[in-house]
Amino acid sequence: MSHHALPLASFEPARYTDAEAALQRVIEIYEHSIASLRDALRRFVAGEPFAQRVRACYPYVRVRTETVARADSRLAYGFVAGPGTYETTLTRPDLFRNYYLEQFALLIKNHGVPIEVGLSQQPIPLHFSLAEDDHLEGSLPAERRLLIRDLFDLPDLATMDDGIANGTHEPLAGEPFPLALFTAPRVDYSLHRLRHYTGTAPEHFQNFVLFTNYQFYIDEFVKLGRELMSRAPDPAAPADTDDYIAFVEPGNVVTRRAHLLTDEEELSGVPLARMPQMPAYHLVRADHTGITMVNIGVGPSNAKTITDHIAVLRPHAWIMLGHCAGLRNSQQLGDYVLAHGYVREDHVLDEDLPLWVPIPPLAEVQVALERAVAEVTRLEGYELKRIMRTGTVASVDNRNWELLPHRTPERRFSQSRAIALDMESATIAANGFRFRVPYGTLLCVSDKPLHGEIKLPGMANHFYRERVDQHLRIGIRAVEILRQQRMDRLHSRKLRSFAEVAFQ
Repeated sequence: MSHHALPLASFEPARYTDAEAALQRVIEIYEHSIASLRDALRRFVAGEPFAQRVRACYPYVRVRTETVARADSRLAYGFVAGPGTYETTLTRPDLFRNYYLEQFALLIKNHGVPIEVGLSQQPIPLHFSLAEDDHLEGSLPAERRLLIRDLFDLPDLATMDDGIANGTHEPLAGEPFPLALFTAPRVDYSLHRLRHYTGTAPEHFQNFVLFTNYQFYIDEFVKLGRELMSRAPDPAAPADTDDYIAFVEPGNVVTRRAHLLTDEEELSGVPLARMPQMPAYHLVRADHTGITMVNIGVGPSNAKTITDHIAVLRPHAWIMLGHCAGLRNSQQLGDYVLAHGYVREDHVLDEDLPLWVPIPPLAEVQVALERAVAEVTRLEGYELKRIMRTGTVASVDNRNWELLPHRTPERRFSQSRAIALDMESATIAANGFRFRVPYGTLLCVSDKPLHGEIKLPGMANHFYRERVDQHLRIGIRAVEILRQQRMDRLHSRKLRSFAEVAFQ
């Protein structure tokens, strides 16, 4: 069957030394492709017969350099690894506008060459062209549904693997090197999964993400978010929280700050009758440097799933705030654990990131977390050591590890010098390392199974109520400290390999 390509004559490759002009071209190409796909689908649903297959493609950006001269060696990103042609496909320029602008501008500046924008050969899968509330299959009879595969491009998993991020991607002879960790279809795939898992649109996600494994933290975050929205900033008493302009809950329910008008569009959200698997809540700043909090539930599988998808949004940092088992006799319930190393017994990333890869602590995040604990608890120096330990956290995939015979896990935890154990932290840190997203972990000891203090309902509930509010405030304070830094410092060189992609 022949392909009905959309009219492309006007989309000849063009070169730009101005990032804004390059982005406008990307927007034109993308919007044209999406509009023509949607139009073809509308005609298909209306019953129009099609003689040809329909295809629309993503825009691409490409850079060519001839020189081995390296950009400023202090940079962590924004430059290519050596001479050659580098390229990536692009999607959703509305969502990634500021990110693309920064990446384009850095390439132009660091290499002194123009960047090229054009129409790629990479088809846009039909499902990724649908508007927010479109549901394709529902409106079609069964025989018409079967025709979709013959007429339109559907998602192709072969174009969406994580070979670039994993360091296993080998370009074919003559093929350009990758310019970004993710291709456009891989990004689109994750944007759709985020909606499904978190109950909120990708547009609401902020650049700092807190993960938790307990609903109590979410309850506190919601209380804080709603309370903040109910009052306007006080000019007489400026605060770090003044720039939060909205709070978004699952179902895309937007609450605007008291002094701000709400757009009609924002009122379209509806509270969900059933919560999604990993609900997300967003404390929004206009520049997207607010805080997203996700209840990932229990276990490394969820932790990997959600970070696989949030990674395409290129956040500035993600931090795990959760509960853990304390492994040392000297720890008390309610003590904090700042992870500086991980024992990875979670197993979900073993194929993507070999176990021999160390997951280093990131100084900027470690310092921010320690400083936040000191500020919120008003303890410092030797006194701070009384309630917080820095050390190795072991993450396991077996919640009932205590019931294993022969005490084998216990011996391994002792040999590793682990001071705490949970099921998610190592996964979140390892996926941060894999996707070049700065990461950190601050846990709170909620039981001490090796010392007979196991979680029992009465004990646990009282303890959680006492500690959760303080722990959450520490997490938020750490984000405020990180936000004040230069972002190129936070996106550290130690997260990047020697044949690294240029995009952050």
